[in-house]
Amino acid sequence: MYLKRWIVCVLLLSAASTSFSQARNEALQRVFENYYQQRLALSPLDATFSGDHRYDDQLPAEGAANTATMAQFYRRYQDSLRLFQRESLDMTDRISYDVLQAQLQTGLDAAKLHLEYLPINQFISTPALLGMLGSGASAQPFNTVHDYDNWFKRAQAAVRWIDTAIANFNQGKAAGVVLPKALVIKLIPQMAALAKNDSSNLFYQPLGKMPASFTTTERAHITQGYREVIGGQLLPAFDKLTKYLQQQYLPAATTASGLYALPGGKEMYAYWVHYYTTTDETPEEIYQTGLREVARITGEMEALKKQVGFKGNLQQFFHYLQTDKKFMPFTTPEQVLNAYRQIYKKIMPHLPELFDVRPKAGFEIRRFEAFREASQAGPAYTIGSIDGKRPGVLYVPVPDARKVNVTFYGLEATFMHEAIPGHHYQISLQQENTALPTFRRQPAFNVFLEGWALYVETLGKQLGCYTDPYQQMGAVNMEIHRAIRLVLDVALHTGKMTREQAIDYMMQHEAVSESIAVAEVERYMAAPGQALSYKMGSLKILALRDKYQRLLGAKFSLRKFHHALLTQGDMPLTVLESYLDKWAATL
Repeated sequence: MYLKRWIVCVLLLSAASTSFSQARNEALQRVFENYYQQRLALSPLDATFSGDHRYDDQLPAEGAANTATMAQFYRRYQDSLRLFQRESLDMTDRISYDVLQAQLQTGLDAAKLHLEYLPINQFISTPALLGMLGSGASAQPFNTVHDYDNWFKRAQAAVRWIDTAIANFNQGKAAGVVLPKALVIKLIPQMAALAKNDSSNLFYQPLGKMPASFTTTERAHITQGYREVIGGQLLPAFDKLTKYLQQQYLPAATTASGLYALPGGKEMYAYWVHYYTTTDETPEEIYQTGLREVARITGEMEALKKQVGFKGNLQQFFHYLQTDKKFMPFTTPEQVLNAYRQIYKKIMPHLPELFDVRPKAGFEIRRFEAFREASQAGPAYTIGSIDGKRPGVLYVPVPDARKVNVTFYGLEATFMHEAIPGHHYQISLQQENTALPTFRRQPAFNVFLEGWALYVETLGKQLGCYTDPYQQMGAVNMEIHRAIRLVLDVALHTGKMTREQAIDYMMQHEAVSESIAVAEVERYMAAPGQALSYKMGSLKILALRDKYQRLLGAKFSLRKFHHALLTQGDMPLTVLESYLDKWAATL
């Protein structure tokens, strides 16, 4: 009898413990979901791009007041997380807990800096996003009259956003925190293109594509909206911004090439390095890693040069790759796009050998919009919507098809990186993973995203690519390009190199045209730390793969490793290693 009573008590206690644990987990899920929903309300562009159209009529606030609002938001959710015992959570919840904690702390760290003093540049720009949205070819819907009205309200919000951006620029000028002149020079024509008031402006494209179901009255209403809001308010606001940049901001811009020269610039760069790498490695440590990687990959280039029988030195080989017409086989933009489509067909049959998961999301290859094309150094991926209704898109810049060089672009490596099994594969699987809290189904950690995408370039031969030594050279050229980024990003923002010295360094160490080198270096100037994500992330993934191959021996397989990497979403590198250690222990 005593034994029966003891068993009943144990069962009751176990049930109570399970019930309590479930209640705590449900409470944690509510915290996660509330955080996501409130963040969308504060970041309406993120909502639109994720496929949530509740805020399509809004833009995010900018300036010091918004910084204070966001800091309060982050602190509130830090307080919420403290109510839970991290060690009592299961693996998925613990990862989500750590991911949210990292996001909150990063947001609070940003609030200590005056990042609003530099609201836009030629590479990171809310106006460029507005151009994409307003063209009707992106995430902003134009299917109903209500959709058009939402856009008119967002356009009016953009007018206010531009006024705030100018005010922020002025505050930055007063504090000595200004953009480099070289970047302002590139930014001005971008804004001028958005200000152009004629039918060629992409803001007018939805006007000519109204659904056939619209009545005459509805068409008149929308036409009037374009005349009054777009032509009468938005385009003049962009014209105002263009003239401000030309007449007032450019003369005050700095001749320095990096953050080191600005008041508080060292702290700003330290923030961006941690933000984009999620590690505590110092800029100098990253710089030295870059130098080692450049030396190693240069050796691989020498070997490939020897393999193809080229007799000159590496600089002469680069010149040959850049100038010989056989490496520039295209005459039309469509031929370039078709080349990427053929790579897609080549890779698909080999994917099951390395991956046991596949995304459902659609995928398209498109040419960049004209207003963005000239300032793009290479192809780029734009994520689809979380509901799968809008496909992921590989955008390809083709300002002149005759100059597209297959050895620099490394078409096969580029496709794998940007599309499949790179960004499109990883991000789509994350978005489709309903086991994750909603806030984690959107990518958040560049070092994981770009690290994964660069890592998959190493899988080219297993995916049926790199059979041509020149395509392999393209892949190696892209790898050294990412190693060079470690060197140049740090060098620019710590004062080791000027813009011109960085351009020269790039052209000396890889097969790249001067125009591409200029665009790349100016990108690093515009987005401090972002260029570090690629190589730092891929080096970590490769190191972890080697670690588990040694630990697991015959139990290890690439399919299992890739499954583990792709089924928990992106995360900081420290969280990733902790998670994979637990994964390996279960095999």
